[in-house]
Amino acid sequence: MPDTIHLLSVWLHILAATVWIGGMAALGLLLVPLLRQERFEDVATPLLYASALRFRWIGWGALGVLVVTGLVNVRAQGVPWATWLNAEFWSTAWGAALGGKLLLVVVTLAVSAVHDFHFGPKAIRLMQAAPESAEAERMRWWSSWLGRLTLLLSLAILWVAILLPRGGL
Repeated sequence: MPDTIHLLSVWLHILAATVWIGGMAALGLLLVPLLRQERFEDVATPLLYASALRFRWIGWGALGVLVVTGLVNVRAQGVPWATWLNAEFWSTAWGAALGGKLLLVVVTLAVSAVHDFHFGPKAIRLMQAAPESAEAERMRWWSSWLGRLTLLLSLAILWVAILLPRGGL
């Protein structure tokens, strides 16, 4: 039975990562470039706003699943919680890879939160109220680059995740 729980946890972890990364890629590589076309000018801002709000909850749900299943998966690898306080553990190749992944996760969560709860909503509000203003352009620029950074950080996490079962970095 423990193997079944571990396999289910790994499956959920991969599924949540797919939803998270795939959703960001779809928004950034598909929807946003399409909405910049002149023919979508009338619907661009409301559609972007609705899509971003919808994905915010899907994305944060996926991140929650990733955190919980990540902890379950580390425990299933035979790493007791007390080991997390042992400096020697973090100096092993596997511990260093896990530490790197956790650091990337924390940075990704922080960047995503700043994007989702500050710059993104402010950019949308300004794009609705005064789309040609310098402030709207500045907020849109910040939101766009923070979204790209979140995607790149997430891809780095995925890379480290691939290395972990192979012994680390």
